[in-house]
This record gives sequence, structure tokens and C-alpha cells, in this order.
Amino acid sequence: MLNQIILEESNMEKLKSTLPNMLLSLTIICVVASAILASVSQLTAGPIAASKAASLEAAIKEVVPEFDNKPTEEAYMAATSDGDSLRIYPAKKGDELVGVAVESNTQKGFSGQISVVVGFDVDGKLLNYSVQQHSETPGLGSKMQEWFRTDKNHQSVIGRTLTADGLKVTKDGGDVDAITAATISSRAFLDAINRAYSAFKSTDMVSSATSTKE
Repeated sequence: MLNQIILEESNMEKLKSTLPNMLLSLTIICVVASAILASVSQLTAGPIAASKAASLEAAIKEVVPEFDNKPTEEAYMAATSDGDSLRIYPAKKGDELVGVAVESNTQKGFSGQISVVVGFDVDGKLLNYSVQQHSETPGLGSKMQEWFRTDKNHQSVIGRTLTADGLKVTKDGGDVDAITAATISSRAFLDAINRAYSAFKSTDMVSSATSTKE
């Protein structure tokens, strides 16, 4: 009986001495893990930012006429009709404005945000677009990158001059054919396009360009 009591007391003392060690070990592990994650984050932040910048510059070149300025260095914010603001990148040839790229987005996608860069000429005609981010269903909503530039029926939005009413799918009384079985994604894509035009129009570039031509 005495031996048992002595053994139990010994085990209790071991447990008491072990618990602080365990807590200390866990603390050290957490600190080291946090330091590693912070280091990895710092190492990847630069390349990620550079990749995003390169993607944006490529998109701007894709959606506007040839330019010789640096649109990203001359960018500015413009208000949209819904109270938000979007970034506009002016494309110039010499001192002449040849078009603008608008970095637009919408939260109305089937799976969340859709980001797109939209190009307009100085008269407000939609020149091209480049989808930068989306989480739409593969094989359905994901078709937006090519669907709305395909010259078939009423799919393409390229070359259209937008109005204050914006672009709408045929189901909503518009004249744009939605992606088959992906009406929500189609509406969201057109919402991003319309928001881009809204920001573009708020800068009075259309009237300025017309006055210059006259």
C-alpha cells in the first residue's frame, strides 16, 4: 500500500513537471510556425504583386488600341451610377487619347465576384474585354471569356456602343444571348460591362472627344 502511494505521488510529480514542458514546446512550435508563414508571405508577396501587375498590363494592351504612354501610371478613379468607383487607364498615342481601359467588377456572379478589364474608344464603343477573375462553373459560366466575343447570333458585345440602359440578356428584354444554362453568370458579366461604361461615361470623355473632332 505504501509503495502504491509513493508510486502515485511520483507519477503526479512527473505530470506536474511535464505539463509546463508541453506548454512551452507548443508555444515554441507556434512561434516558429508563425515566423515561417510570415517569411513565406513576404517572399511570395513580391512575385504575386508582379504577376498581377503583368496580367493587368497585358489586359490593357488587349482591350485598347496601340498606345505609347504608360496607362497604369496615369490611372485615376471614376464614379459609377451605383455610387461606387472604378479605376480607369487612359491609352494615348502621343498627346492623343485613343481609348481607355476600365477595371470593373461585379458581385452578382453565380459563385461570387467577377473581375474584367473593358476597353472603350473615345466615342464609347466597346472595343474588347478581358476576364481577370471569376469562380463560375467550369463549362458554363466560365465560357464568358470567349462567349461574348463570338460573332454568332447575338452573343458578341464587341463593337457595340452602349447606352444609359446598358446591355441586357434577351430574357431581361435585351439583345444579348446569354451563355447556355448560365443566365446568372451572363447577367453578372454584363453588369460588370455596364458598370465599366458608367464609369467611363462619368468622365465626359465622349463629349470631349466629339468636341475635339468638331
